[in-house]
Amino acid sequence: MTANRPTPRPGVLDIAPYVPGKSSAPGIDKVIKLSSNESPLGPSPKALEAYRTGVPHLEDYPDGSVSELRGAIGRVFGLDPARLVCGAGSDDLLNLLAHAYLRDGDEVIYSEHGFLMYPIYALGHGGKPVKVPEKNYTADIDAMIAAVTPRTRIVFIANPNNPTGTYVPFDEIKRLQQALPPHVILVLDAAYAEYVQRNDYEAGIELVATSENVVMCRTFSKIHGLAAVRLGWLYGPAHIVDALNRVRNPFNVNTPAMKAGIAAIEDAAHVEASVAHNNKWLAWVTQEIGKLGLKVTPSVANFVLIHFPETKGKTAAEADEFLTRRGIILRRVAGYGLPNALRMTIGTEEANRLVVAGLKDFLGSKA
Repeated sequence: MTANRPTPRPGVLDIAPYVPGKSSAPGIDKVIKLSSNESPLGPSPKALEAYRTGVPHLEDYPDGSVSELRGAIGRVFGLDPARLVCGAGSDDLLNLLAHAYLRDGDEVIYSEHGFLMYPIYALGHGGKPVKVPEKNYTADIDAMIAAVTPRTRIVFIANPNNPTGTYVPFDEIKRLQQALPPHVILVLDAAYAEYVQRNDYEAGIELVATSENVVMCRTFSKIHGLAAVRLGWLYGPAHIVDALNRVRNPFNVNTPAMKAGIAAIEDAAHVEASVAHNNKWLAWVTQEIGKLGLKVTPSVANFVLIHFPETKGKTAAEADEFLTRRGIILRRVAGYGLPNALRMTIGTEEANRLVVAGLKDFLGSKA
């Protein structure tokens, strides 16, 4: 290491920068973007109107305590607002946990195809990411328990998981928590919780309420359609909430975002419409793509993972190029260890039908 210029802390230069899904196609003005799991219904009209009410006074600092938004979340979910922390997306809150609790050399456990930011948070704060193999594209709870060592500090588990769309039943999540030492934080990343329609699923509220080492993170970016404003929230034990409030930025949520978030979370009808749309088209997309001879991992979220053969002319990379030329953008997931797959967001009826037609043409073509 050279001493003649500033150098970052150990681990930072080992980070592979996060690459988001594409949002444009060369030479094509109108694209169908299905690469970032955004809501095809967009935000609630009530949220849009509420956002506008926060614009006329942009010269004023926002409420640093985010009290009104925390109060609204508390009312909707029956939670104590004092045990909530809001941030600039759930990403902000996941990073805050690593910042507040990781010491140099501490280990962070996550599943093999888990969110790419988990190892980045670990490395960025001096930790060591520990990737645990999955079974059938689903987090393996036994393997995660076996990976725990005296250096383990945080266990991240996205439930449902992105990009696979799979989930872990609540009994298994409880078994994981019970196996962890009390000083290890179990982080339940429930960004897609609202979409899940399974009786054995629970986002984590119950476990957080009865534990001292579990937190649950949620986002407004997915079902609420507010990805652009960057808004998320965390429910945790009082002592963890206290620690996060000591290290978070003083004004980490802007006023228009707060107002939009309050209106969005209180608009139950819009959420129900989004769930209904997803239920219908998730089943249709899974069935229709399966008819083409491609395997689709069963998903409970608002996206599907489509697997392609390694045969030249039929690979995931070639399918991505073929669809992109038509202005249809899916998500390459090679960075997740899935080079032979593409992730597709469930879109509008038009978008979903165009993807299926495009894949049919691709598989029937010679290039």
